[in-house]
Amino acid sequence: MWFQKDREDVVYMDLFPRERGCIEQQKNFSCEPDVIADFRDMPFSDEEFQVVVFDPPHITDVSLFSVMGKKYGTISSETYETDLSKGFDECWRVLKHGGTLVFKWNEARVKVSDVLKCFRHQPLFGHTTGKAGSTKWMCFLKT
Repeated sequence: MWFQKDREDVVYMDLFPRERGCIEQQKNFSCEPDVIADFRDMPFSDEEFQVVVFDPPHITDVSLFSVMGKKYGTISSETYETDLSKGFDECWRVLKHGGTLVFKWNEARVKVSDVLKCFRHQPLFGHTTGKAGSTKWMCFLKT
């Protein structure tokens, strides 16, 4: 989703780095984060960022050795509500007052309407409808 990955003012965080070539079917795929950390416990100061993009794993209970697991990661069907709630709260914590939080979700396994129940705030606008399995985008404004 990033058009300018190499900008100095962008920090890319992921829990599991993946080397180029880790997916046989997509030889050029890689995940090379600047910061290796869990979205539920970010190593950043309060109100550090003007814009935060929250793109958590959206596929429940998939093996991290599968193509989908390697590419997107996984989230537990038993703990996703708590995990996403903690992750959203962390994103909100590191977001500056007046900042924008962009949330990306794919309804492959869990409906966006169920995910939004995990958050303390509601999106200002976004794309939350459409066929199942399609990617949804929402924007939250911290006021």
